[in-house]
Amino acid sequence: MLPLRYAFRWQAASAVLLLVVLASAVMPAMWLWPDRVRIASWLDHIDKWAHLLTFAFLAVWFAGQYGRHAYWRIAAGLVGFGVMIELCQRLVGYRMAEWLDIGADVIGIVIGLVIGLAGAGGWSQRFEDWYIMRGAGAGVD
Repeated sequence: MLPLRYAFRWQAASAVLLLVVLASAVMPAMWLWPDRVRIASWLDHIDKWAHLLTFAFLAVWFAGQYGRHAYWRIAAGLVGFGVMIELCQRLVGYRMAEWLDIGADVIGIVIGLVIGLAGAGGWSQRFEDWYIMRGAGAGVD
């Protein structure tokens, strides 16, 4: 992990973020859509986009807290998290596990880490510096 002043808070926020993603992945999805038949084909495609965008966000999130040398660990951890999500979805009767979802996860991870390499990596350090410079972080540990 990068030398962050608020490392514990970043780790706690990361844990909450992963729990929210997991919970949203295993909760019933169709409760929002009363006319499931009419929009089922549209949902097939948006599901893959949701996986891709979620995992791209997660990769950028973790790229902000770890150095480039750890990007392979971020990738491996997020792929494992994606596989765990699919296994959990398989265990519940109202969700379907799909290999294509893992493929979308991997594409999202690659996109997120490329964004990290392109300059977004270490964003949490820059945020902390900004926070402290504006004076709001004075006396807060």
